[in-house]
Amino acid sequence: MIRLFARSPRLWVSALVLASAFVGGLAHAAALNSAPQPYFVSLKADKVFMREGPSDSNRVKWVYQRKGLPLEVIASFEVWRRVRDMDGEIGWIHTALLSRERTAIVVGASDVAVHRREDANSDVVAEAKSGAIGRLIGCGKLACEVKFDAAEGWIERARLWGVHDGEEY
Repeated sequence: MIRLFARSPRLWVSALVLASAFVGGLAHAAALNSAPQPYFVSLKADKVFMREGPSDSNRVKWVYQRKGLPLEVIASFEVWRRVRDMDGEIGWIHTALLSRERTAIVVGASDVAVHRREDANSDVVAEAKSGAIGRLIGCGKLACEVKFDAAEGWIERARLWGVHDGEEY
């Protein structure tokens, strides 16, 4: 055995590198599965199936056709996430179809003012329609900064779905 060590140091170095990569990969996968829940994700594709259970063999419950739509992850099972949409529908989506990019959707019956700063008395730079989806840039206590295709600014938190109460992002 001593001769094996002496003759093949590259073999042992390769084995150590491979073993550490494997352990690192397991740690990364465990970290993804043990992320504090609930948390928000967004749809990565234009067409995503929500299923009744965590498997491709489960029946499709909903078909989402809106890339960037925010969803709340409430449970995990292997590569599947149990999610809730803004209407309260719950089902399972494969992680390959979800992004950790934070988005929010404007809610309410009327348009909402998009302000230059977090202060509601600041200039209005645009108006966002109910149902508009934007990328979250940051959130304060009363408002969140959101980037839409044509504008960027602050919207009061009560008019957004995709951020938890009290969450500062």
